[in-house]
Amino acid sequence: MLLAIDIGNTNITLGVWDGRVWQREWRLHTARERTADEFGILLSGLLQEAQLDQAISGVVLASVVPALTGTFQKLCQQVLRKEALVVNAQTDTGIQIRTDNPAEVGADRIVNAVAAYHLFQGPCIVIDMGTATTFDVISATGELLGVVIAPGLRLAADALIDRAAQLSQVPLQAPPQATGRNTIHAMQSGLIFGYVSLIEGMIQRLLQEHPDKAQKINIIGTGGLIKLITPHTTIIDHVDPWLTLTGLRVIAERVNL
Repeated sequence: MLLAIDIGNTNITLGVWDGRVWQREWRLHTARERTADEFGILLSGLLQEAQLDQAISGVVLASVVPALTGTFQKLCQQVLRKEALVVNAQTDTGIQIRTDNPAEVGADRIVNAVAAYHLFQGPCIVIDMGTATTFDVISATGELLGVVIAPGLRLAADALIDRAAQLSQVPLQAPPQATGRNTIHAMQSGLIFGYVSLIEGMIQRLLQEHPDKAQKINIIGTGGLIKLITPHTTIIDHVDPWLTLTGLRVIAERVNL
C-alpha cells in the first residue's frame, strides 16, 4: 500500500491507498517544532490503529515546509524502513510547468494540477483554501499555466483581529445577510462573503485569460476551508477535500513507486 503525505503550513494530510480506494485519511496540525521521533510515534499510532502498520510498501511526499521535509524523510526511514519520494518541479509528474521559473512553484501546486488533470482530462482551475488561498490554472493538454496566491481566510481573520484593537475572534461562518447589523455579523460578512467575492471575481478573470476558454473549464475546490465557501457560490463545479492526496497517488503510480 502507498502512504501519501502532504505537508502544508497549517495542516499535514496523510492517506493510505490500497490500489483501488483510500483505506484511511488523516489531517494533522503542522507543528514545526516536533522532531522525527515525535512525528514517528504519531504516525506509528495512526497506522497501528488502522491495522496498516505492516502494509506500507511505498511513500510519496509533498511539502511546502522545508523544516519538516527532512523530518518526514527521516521518520519514514526509521518507522517504515522506506525512502520517501519527495515531489518537486524536477519530478516526472506528467505535466509541464509553464511558469517563468518552474523551480519556484510549490509542490502542492504541482500535485494539485496533476490530480485535477488526471480526474477531468481537460482545462481546469483549482481553488485551494488553506493557509493561503490559491488558484492553479491548468490547460487542456495538462500544462500548469500559472498560479494566483492570496492570503488565506483564517490568516485574514487573524490579521484583522491582531491589528484592530476593538475587534475580537468570531466564528468563521456566514452571517444571516451581507449587511452586518452588529460587529460579529459585520466581520463574518467581510470574511465569508468577502472571500466568496474574491473567488468569484478571480475565477472570472482567469476564465477570460484562459487559452482554452472555448471549452468547458472545470472549477475544483479543495483545502481545509473550502466548505465554508461552497454553500454561498455556484461557481465551483466539484469539491474534493483530498485532491492533493490523489495527485500524490497519481505521481507515485507514474514512477512505479
